[in-house]
Amino acid sequence: MYAIIETGGKQYRVQEGDVIFVEKLPVEAEDTVVFDKVIAVVDENNSKFGTPTVKGAKVEAKVLKNGKAKKVIVYKMRPKKNYRRKQGHRQPYTKVEINSIVL
Repeated sequence: MYAIIETGGKQYRVQEGDVIFVEKLPVEAEDTVVFDKVIAVVDENNSKFGTPTVKGAKVEAKVLKNGKAKKVIVYKMRPKKNYRRKQGHRQPYTKVEINSIVL
């Protein structure tokens, strides 16, 4: 059994026990978060697809930690114009473990 959820403007295919990295959520570590924007739930013998979401379906997850990804260097340069800009960026994330998929 797996579900397709939407959070942070992205869609994720999740099963029970999966550990995923999502866009930063306003929750602390060891808290429980519920994703209620479930787009599809697929079982062995049946599947439900929402228009746009499946009514009454939710995915419960436990927050493992909040953190920042590795640094990405953004470098801009215009040749022959003496223009150079170097900037670093670390995207914040929330690491969650999927506990259950409820229909």
